[in-house]
Amino acid sequence: MKNSFKLAVIFVLSMMLASCKKEKNTPSYHKGDLTIFTDESFQSVTEALAEGYMINYPETHIKVETKKEDLGLLDLLKGSAKVVVMSRNLNPEEIKTYEERTDLKFLPAKFAADAVVFVVPKDSPKESISMEEINSGLISDKKEFIFDGTNSSNLNFVAETLKKQPKDLKFSIIPGNQKIIEELGKYPDKIGVVGLNTFSRPYDKTSEKLREMVKVLPVVENGKSYNADFDGLRTMEYPFTRVLYFLINEGNFNIANGFIRFSCTHLGQKIVQKEGLQPYNIYKREVQMR
Repeated sequence: MKNSFKLAVIFVLSMMLASCKKEKNTPSYHKGDLTIFTDESFQSVTEALAEGYMINYPETHIKVETKKEDLGLLDLLKGSAKVVVMSRNLNPEEIKTYEERTDLKFLPAKFAADAVVFVVPKDSPKESISMEEINSGLISDKKEFIFDGTNSSNLNFVAETLKKQPKDLKFSIIPGNQKIIEELGKYPDKIGVVGLNTFSRPYDKTSEKLREMVKVLPVVENGKSYNADFDGLRTMEYPFTRVLYFLINEGNFNIANGFIRFSCTHLGQKIVQKEGLQPYNIYKREVQMR
């Protein structure tokens, strides 16, 4: 009888321990690890959102890893990434592949309006740049535009805006948006092409230092000048405004989906605003998609 009682107690304890262990290992939106792949152009806003999420959910650990936009998308499609940040639009074939590989509907989680901007050294006499100059310059053997590399979000988006293929454009390369700004003074006849989020944080010392080194050129289109400021981004009148969005490869409501929901809530959008970018959801009715 005593042996039977002991066995029963042991069985109950074993079940309780197994249940606790299972609960401990169960994925959740408020605990666990997550790696987000983002292009370096919008690393800052992604890191700020990750930090905000970890403050709200201390049992989570989010790592932001930089990777060229196209390569991050490939990792997502292969299943080796849960979340990537994108700026360019996917073509129908890519959307079909995404839905087949992930077994999810293509529902981009838009969270910010950013921009690709054209910069010159502070002492440059150039005050603006036209769409015609950009078009002609990117097919010239002079390679006067400097990008941060191939497969990058900046190159992809400029090509998409100009209705061209990235492989058809001619340009110089300096790896890294910040490096372009820091070294642009060595090439007075060149024009740097960087992501606005590289130096958009209003009160960040590094951003302030970078802003002091260059001037951002307004883009002239059809005789009208457009700036990459809050008004230009909110209305999307600035020709190279881009909407940043998350893509996931996670079916359940775990940490990836939790992070995305947070980023699109009022709190997450205030973080976007503090980064010097245009929140997408706070002013959703004012953002006009092209």
